[in-house]
Amino acid sequence: MDNQIVEFGLDTFGDVTHDDQGKSESHAQVIRNVVREAVIADQLGVDFFGIGEHHREDFAISTPETVLAGIASVTSRIKLGSAVTVLSSDDPIRVFQRFATVDALSFGRAEVILGRGSFTESFPLFGFNLSDYDALFEDKFDLFSQLLEQKPITWSGRTRPPLQEQSVFPLVEQGQLKTWLGVGGSPNSVARAAYYRMPLMLAIIGGSPYRFRPYIDLYRQSLDKLGHASLPVGIHSPGHIAETDEQARKEFWPHYRAMRDRIGAERGWSPVTMREFEAEIETGSLYVGSPQTVTAKLAPVIKDLGIQRFQLKYSCGTLPHDALMRSIKLYGQEVIPAVKSQLAAAIAA
Repeated sequence: MDNQIVEFGLDTFGDVTHDDQGKSESHAQVIRNVVREAVIADQLGVDFFGIGEHHREDFAISTPETVLAGIASVTSRIKLGSAVTVLSSDDPIRVFQRFATVDALSFGRAEVILGRGSFTESFPLFGFNLSDYDALFEDKFDLFSQLLEQKPITWSGRTRPPLQEQSVFPLVEQGQLKTWLGVGGSPNSVARAAYYRMPLMLAIIGGSPYRFRPYIDLYRQSLDKLGHASLPVGIHSPGHIAETDEQARKEFWPHYRAMRDRIGAERGWSPVTMREFEAEIETGSLYVGSPQTVTAKLAPVIKDLGIQRFQLKYSCGTLPHDALMRSIKLYGQEVIPAVKSQLAAAIAA
């Protein structure tokens, strides 16, 4: 590995879960449950808790920063961030201000992962044209990168009014707000992360994780060519942990299938099959199984890709809150220590 220090995180999109009777929880209850999930992650020593932004009926959280502020008040050590913030349809100054506020409430634990997002509902909702998809992100990302310097800013672009010696508050108390660029597999986005000297977060949600090695190599090479110091690389992938492989698959499959087919129908995908599901578990990017099985799959991925953070997207559609809590506990109590042990042994060998 490029750096033997590896952090382990958890991500959720606030998926609308089912209760014990198989009925959908309210958005409000899901949000309260996410806070409970973050609290147990903090108690278990998980390094990071991320919340994604969505504007759909099947996801309860549209303002991650608000939920993170609540979590900050009931946790003590876990890092708190987005997964991701859809910068294209937001205002960079407001994003910075909100996360600077979370940073204050959490005594310096806030992070933000900026990205384009995999859904487009926020564009018409906030009055943006999808034909400006690339221009909006490029413009706003450039502005946000300058806000991180926390100095009076003079800036002009194509998609919002210019700024002239404008100060932005509140200030981050110590250092800079840690900001990652979330990337789904675009070489241009990888190069952008290197150019702006931001850590890279790869969303690996399907197929072999090893196919992303060229992107990591491109990022490292780009940093080197630009004369920048080495920066962390992380990956985000879905999964579910239970006491046995059979239990994990049985719990996960119906909720995974329903979510995958619902989103797939919107995008013209064929319905997912059990064979595809099993292939993703065996050789793809689903970390589903017992703690031993997930450990055996995860440790070599971290080692061979040379990453510095792994974030497990532990929520999956309507998968109930109780199952999520059990999965979090097994991740924190068994998977993380076992993976750390295997990585340490590999380094020592």
